[in-house]
Amino acid sequence: MTTPALKEWSAAVAAMLDGRQTVLLRKGGIHEKRFDVAATEFVFFPTVAHGHAERVRPEHRHLLETAGPDSTEDEVVLRAGATVVAAVAVDRLDGLEELADTHIWTAESVRSDRVDFRPRHRLTVLVVQARPLREPVRLPRDPSYAGCKSWVDVPVHARWGDPVHDDATLATIADRVRASVG
Repeated sequence: MTTPALKEWSAAVAAMLDGRQTVLLRKGGIHEKRFDVAATEFVFFPTVAHGHAERVRPEHRHLLETAGPDSTEDEVVLRAGATVVAAVAVDRLDGLEELADTHIWTAESVRSDRVDFRPRHRLTVLVVQARPLREPVRLPRDPSYAGCKSWVDVPVHARWGDPVHDDATLATIADRVRASVG
C-alpha cells in the first residue's frame, strides 16, 4: 500500500502544523510540464536545502532548525499531511503580496522561486487543511524519492490527527485567495 506524498520544505510543514501557514505556492518540479493536484489528500514529504534560510521571513527561521532533522541523507520523517481545500490558478501576480500572512516565505522568495522560476508555467495557490499524523513515520531514503518532482508515493498508511484549522477558517482563506489572485 502506498500513499501520495507532496514534497515540501520541512520548515513549511512545521509552519502548517503550528497554524501559521495555510497555503502552498506551486508550479511543479523541473521534470514536470506543470503542477497537477495528483491527490486531494496526501502526506508531506519534507525537504531541506541550504538556501532555505534566506527564503524564509526572519520571524519563521527558527522552523528551519526545528524541522531540518526531518529530512536527512539517510531518512525522512513524515509528520503531517493535508487535504486540498482549493486550488487557485494565479491570474493576478500583484495579489500575491496580499497573501503574505498565509505563508512563511519572503517576498523575494515568492518572486524568484515561484513567479520567475519557469515563467511560462502557471503558479497555483493551494489552500490546504493540514493535519498531523497520529504518529510520525520514519522512512529510509530511497532513490525513487530523488529528483525535482512534486509527488512521490510512500509506503505509509496515514493515521490522521485533528485538523489544524476548521473548515470555516479555510473557506474564508480560500475566498481571500480567489479574490487576491484568481
